[in-house]
Amino acid sequence: MRKRLTDRTIKALKPASNAAPMDVMDSITPSFGVRVMGTPQHPVRTFILRTRFPGNNNPVRVRIGSYDETDRMSLEGAREKARDWLALIRKGRDPRIEEARRREAELRKHATIFGAVAEDFIRDKLPSERRGADVEREIRKEFKGWWDRPIADITDEDIIRIVRAKAKTAPASARNILGHAKRVFQWAIDQRTYGLRVSPASDIKPTSIVGEKVARDRLLDDDEVFAFWRAASRIPYPAGPVFQLLLLTGLRLGEVSDAGWSEFNPIVVRAIRQRGEQPIDWARFDQQQLTWTVPASRMKGKNGKARAHVVPLTFDMLQILESLPIFVSGGDFLFSRNAGRTPAVMSTEIKDDLDRRMLRTLRAMARKRGDDPATVELKPFVTHDLRRVVRSGLSRLKIAEEIREAVLAHARPGIKGVYDQHDYLDEKRDALQLWGARLRGIVEPAPAASNVISLRSSNAEALA
Repeated sequence: MRKRLTDRTIKALKPASNAAPMDVMDSITPSFGVRVMGTPQHPVRTFILRTRFPGNNNPVRVRIGSYDETDRMSLEGAREKARDWLALIRKGRDPRIEEARRREAELRKHATIFGAVAEDFIRDKLPSERRGADVEREIRKEFKGWWDRPIADITDEDIIRIVRAKAKTAPASARNILGHAKRVFQWAIDQRTYGLRVSPASDIKPTSIVGEKVARDRLLDDDEVFAFWRAASRIPYPAGPVFQLLLLTGLRLGEVSDAGWSEFNPIVVRAIRQRGEQPIDWARFDQQQLTWTVPASRMKGKNGKARAHVVPLTFDMLQILESLPIFVSGGDFLFSRNAGRTPAVMSTEIKDDLDRRMLRTLRAMARKRGDDPATVELKPFVTHDLRRVVRSGLSRLKIAEEIREAVLAHARPGIKGVYDQHDYLDEKRDALQLWGARLRGIVEPAPAASNVISLRSSNAEALA
């Protein structure tokens, strides 16, 4: 049967009553037609091509598309495909083989686009790393423009462009981004499966793009510490309490923000979960039970030498922990935006908000002193600088160097680190309690009661 096929004609075609397949050939495109099968209630219509393929003199019928499936082929699309196949056959090429080659090439191309390679790298390398989640976020954010590009097409100029743009405002982050690029490309080469032989990042030196690495020496003064605590007390959960614990403990950002309740002494967790309306009287507890153990997997260390770090919990830290939500049916993380299932991301936007609040407080303080607030600026700082604040504060309190280093979880150098395995838990507790008292003296200035900012309160009154 031969007809001029249209959509209306095809839709009107019904299967034969004896369920035998029925072919209706097109009067416009030679060798092209529709095969109708199924039942009158559920017809199945497919586009076909009747022709002889290279190397085979017998005519065959092949399916080239479906008219009835959800992702069905249009009539015009089927006609165009039939014409393309017939043109290949006239050239002595088998269109079925050509199509299989195209599909294979597309699969290879997809497997070697940067996004596919990056996803493989993220799955293979980052889950076991202490900063794995942070590295993944940075890769996805900074390299998102490459995601659909073949990895072999990315050049050193592409990498330099991204690194230089970041170096203008955040040199340390720019170095990290370059490091991520070097890792991803070298990993891809080592796998021998992505067709990459040379890394475009291999010859890029951070000093030539970002400049010499300068050791940070930023130290917040007492006014800035006051402004920091005040701002942190007004930033809502989860970020505000994270900032407060950073200043109380001297820990690194990830060591606090990624904390889980399973890292705390069960007695502490039980007391917090069973707390009533009244604050918990932590003085009734054995001091040795008031601990937080950051596992080695979340601590900084080279070549697998990281060690678990025990933080003795002072009353000020416990007051903050007591204020945190408990996710009864959620996950384990303390600081989370999805009921504890994953840790909250401490984004640059959050840090920018902290800086704005601090600057507002510093200018209000200047105004109260009679100074021109317009001349007050907040020198840039990063959260890691808070460790320097704590370390310097402990030095002013005449705490022994071994204890200062133990509080910050610094590995003891040389032979001392090999033979001295003392955990300094009691000494660290005394040091952190002294630091807490010193910090309280900074953020609770006397004598103006209206300006008091309680170290244990999240609702500080506004400066006049």
